[in-house]
Amino acid sequence: MKKKTLLYLKMIAFVVILVILDQISKFVATANLMGKSKYIVIKGVLSFNYLEGGNKGAAWGIFSGKILMFVIITIIAIVIISIFMRNITGIMCNEGKSATLMVLQYTFGMLMAGAVGNLIDRVVNGSVVDFICFEFIDFPIFNVADCYVTVSCVLIVVMCLLKLKEEDFNKIFTIKKNY
Repeated sequence: MKKKTLLYLKMIAFVVILVILDQISKFVATANLMGKSKYIVIKGVLSFNYLEGGNKGAAWGIFSGKILMFVIITIIAIVIISIFMRNITGIMCNEGKSATLMVLQYTFGMLMAGAVGNLIDRVVNGSVVDFICFEFIDFPIFNVADCYVTVSCVLIVVMCLLKLKEEDFNKIFTIKKNY
């Protein structure tokens, strides 16, 4: 099997596993929390609290009810993320793997999994299942896919600023194939 094909298959498996974990967490939350009071994990810090009616918008309910807009934006984001991941795979196959590129590849995979997980909810349910609640700050209730998106975005910014060579940056963040 070609090296590039193997890298693609590993990334697809990684994304699928993360999406499955997200969907399982939402299923379990819905089955155990819907219509019930919150479940306190760490008093004053963390609880599981099913957001009745689901989140029909983004964080803090902004753009509530604009499901078609979210679906279109998410599909566009998934396509762009796929292009970046293709570019990283090309660099790794042609110029050799580096730890930075490998971590960046998996970080983009995590971002894609978060986008796909919430896209599934929007398409299937018309809203996103949110149930994780930080109690020590005024923060929206969120889900595992949101964690994927948040953590991956922070990691991508940090890696681009501190670890990624300018040459690789320019090769990754382009639409055209350049490897």
